[in-house]
Amino acid sequence: MSSVLVNERNHLVFAGQDVVRLAEQFGTPLYIYDEELLRANARAYRNSLAETYPPAKGRIYYAAKAFFTQAMAQLIAQEGLGLDVVSGGELATALWAGVDPQDIIFNGNNKSVDEMTAALHYGVGRFVIDSLTEIEVLDDLAGRMRRRPDVLVRVNPGVEAHTHEYVQTGITDCKFGLGATDGMALAAVDSILASTNLQLVGFHCHIGSQIFELDAYRTAVNAMAAFIKQVNLATGYFPAELDLGGGLGIRYTDNDQKMEISVAVALMSSAVKQVFQDKGWELPYLILEPGRSIVGEAGLAVYRVGVVKNIPGARTYVAVDGGMSDNPRVALYNSQYEAVVANRVRSDLRQTVTIAGKCCESGDLLAKDIELGPVQRGDLVAVFSAGAYQYSMASNYNRIPRPAVVMANHAGADLIIKRETYADLLKSDIVPERFCARQEHVVGL
Repeated sequence: MSSVLVNERNHLVFAGQDVVRLAEQFGTPLYIYDEELLRANARAYRNSLAETYPPAKGRIYYAAKAFFTQAMAQLIAQEGLGLDVVSGGELATALWAGVDPQDIIFNGNNKSVDEMTAALHYGVGRFVIDSLTEIEVLDDLAGRMRRRPDVLVRVNPGVEAHTHEYVQTGITDCKFGLGATDGMALAAVDSILASTNLQLVGFHCHIGSQIFELDAYRTAVNAMAAFIKQVNLATGYFPAELDLGGGLGIRYTDNDQKMEISVAVALMSSAVKQVFQDKGWELPYLILEPGRSIVGEAGLAVYRVGVVKNIPGARTYVAVDGGMSDNPRVALYNSQYEAVVANRVRSDLRQTVTIAGKCCESGDLLAKDIELGPVQRGDLVAVFSAGAYQYSMASNYNRIPRPAVVMANHAGADLIIKRETYADLLKSDIVPERFCARQEHVVGL
């Protein structure tokens, strides 16, 4: 990125730390999170909502799927945000970290019976209903457990956010939510209102990710208002809460527009106030669920170069010790990134290269056709805006251990996820006795 910080040794500085020193200390691949930027982004959301919406009438819930660990859960709680989780694993992480269950929203399109049972047992604050089937299952479980959870219905408002098709979530043809125009969402409302085990508190929508056209949020509010009016006329019910999800875009390259959190929150707050006040409705409790825009630009991925392969008439590949096993976004979404040689940032010489991973897959690329300074074996390459949907979607493809993760600030850096070992990869393997395998200790691995 154009605003990188460099020290007197021509090393990249991130989160107040020399990136080369961190790579030497913790090894590579390495993910570094800027604690101060994480906190600043969380506070920007919290403060912007407090400044633009009536006091005590709204809250920010961090979308854990973007990046989540116990340390991250505690940081989010310290900053006064709630948590939006979508799986039993995310729920367990939050609870182990000491998060108050009442501060948790349980989202997701296919919650298992075990997940719902655990969430009911611990008393999560809200469930987001995603299907008619979920209503039946949750109603039965809640009745047998003598619980009456607060629930929101996830509504598909039919709004097309201008983003990648895989992260559009508010359109009619989508695995998430219930349609506002096809009768499914209204049927869900009827079913919940008829239940003595579920308490309907409001409606939820989420129109997509990497959104740069903020008017899409205003369109979503208008669509939700139309649905609310339909529900009110049909049932007499009026929601106490409205959850608009998240989706604000971040900069992956200098060509991306910089989105100000305060501007986005102000627009969403204004849209809700205008629509509800124009209709003479009481303002709802407003919930926003940012993820990427809190952690994305606060993350940096650092790799060690192993091979530089110049193919005449084609391109130059710079192969590093990570890849799609820790960042599948390029393969999934054709995502664009920017990078620098972290141990030699400033250089008058530039070359066009493609950063390739070490996985046995032709599509294993981390950055396509980017400008980079002179690079050779042993150099460190740092990829910017690596904080969201990279480690959280990492895998052990090719049996590659997942990298270490550190949280850094101007005072130092702390390990928050240990680097996986080969022993970690093998610990869940079971070899049946009938295979008669000889399992001997392998030295040096």
